[in-house]
Amino acid sequence: MNTTWRFIDSGPGSASYNMALDEAIASSVRNHKAPPTLRVYGWNRPSLSLGCFQNASDLDLDYCRQNTVPVVRRLTGGRAILHSDELTYSFTVRTDKEPFSEALMESYLSISRAFSLAFRIIGVHVDSKMKRERGRVLTRNPLCFESSSYGEILLNNRKIVGSAQKRWKDGLLQQGSIPYTSDKEKIVRIFGRSASQAENAMNGLRDILPDFDDEDFRKALREAFEETFGISLPTSHPTQEESLLAEKLEKEKYLQDSWNLRL
Repeated sequence: MNTTWRFIDSGPGSASYNMALDEAIASSVRNHKAPPTLRVYGWNRPSLSLGCFQNASDLDLDYCRQNTVPVVRRLTGGRAILHSDELTYSFTVRTDKEPFSEALMESYLSISRAFSLAFRIIGVHVDSKMKRERGRVLTRNPLCFESSSYGEILLNNRKIVGSAQKRWKDGLLQQGSIPYTSDKEKIVRIFGRSASQAENAMNGLRDILPDFDDEDFRKALREAFEETFGISLPTSHPTQEESLLAEKLEKEKYLQDSWNLRL
């Protein structure tokens, strides 16, 4: 392996800082200041992330305020996710690198292959949704895990990895969530769903695989990225420049209702 990327495991963080650091790393990678970067992290409290173009009024924001559930808007699209007990990832790479120079769906599928391999390494057989739903009318369903689309990973016909991508001319950022368990009460209240309507969103990975081991999966994910893309992925940390930019972005953007709620 001659090409070296970065693997950053930054642990749990606040909703605002998690999104700010993802953007800071993306900026660094796009500007040739850092190699392609896979980051995994968690959340220091249950938090709601909205897709970049999602209407905040689709959700019960009063309930979030009353129950101290932070609300943050992602750079990536897609639908809302209630983050809690899970593994969250972001992956940033320049789009002048193969296979990421291709269209959004092709690069999305390449990343999906790496995640599918990671599950196979730990002995879990998963499927990828390979059928494009042409002419499908997008619903106003605000909840990410109630629907699946091309390239997404399924276990027992249930979506277990929710991902979305942001592309610029010079790079891409893909963010994703792998819930381990779920807070059924909060999902019902925030998304205005009954338990039966939100059934698919209410089963985390440990509900399906009680013996699932988080550390084993993190190791498998690194191995899968190395094998899929023919690179080495040593452990690293954000640079000082990335950390300073993240602090600035958190204060000026991801803590502001003007961004998060589009007021």
